[in-house]
Amino acid sequence: MTSSGGTRLGDLLDTSWKVGNELRRWLVWPMARLVFALNGIAWGRGWRLYGLPVIQKHGQSAMSFGPGLQLRSSVPSNPLAPNHPVVLSTREKGAVLKVGANLCVTGGVICATERITIGDHVVVGANCTIVDSDFHPLDPDERWLNPAEGRAAPVVIEDNVFVGMNSLILKGVRLGRYSVIGAGSVVTNDVPPGAIVAGNPARVVRQTESQVTP
Repeated sequence: MTSSGGTRLGDLLDTSWKVGNELRRWLVWPMARLVFALNGIAWGRGWRLYGLPVIQKHGQSAMSFGPGLQLRSSVPSNPLAPNHPVVLSTREKGAVLKVGANLCVTGGVICATERITIGDHVVVGANCTIVDSDFHPLDPDERWLNPAEGRAAPVVIEDNVFVGMNSLILKGVRLGRYSVIGAGSVVTNDVPPGAIVAGNPARVVRQTESQVTP
């Protein structure tokens, strides 16, 4: 019979990469605190940052994050291997990025030109992109004259949403609570609560087993 202490030691030996991740997390902690402080973002309770994210915050915008934030920016921090650090961006004056409790992101991009709101307990899989703007106009003449004047519309991600890896969430979309976005999806329209969607463009394939009530 193995003692509980022996079991814990065995677990550590069997998953030694987790020890390395935690050591690196503590080493990056002072710099992570500084990066958030320089951008005027209050540090939250229970935050865990694996590698440094990229923060691009307009001086006249707002960014806030609830407790339990977990950002994985380093390649060893997730077996799905983030291909770049997490990027958090508010590009314009008055832009808002508001996040609830326990958001988890691996190597993703969240970029607000107008407003992105994310609820509680949202998981964003590896290398996803969430944007509320087209960035560039679709009309070629307008794109030449005003290359940064793409259309924007707010994005809302409700509580307990899971976004599968390599997905793209585009402007004006609301993801209903308990919904699941299949890996590699391109979401261009609202997703009903509790729906599982997949594809490009994403379509409803079935409902989750979660009980969704008004």
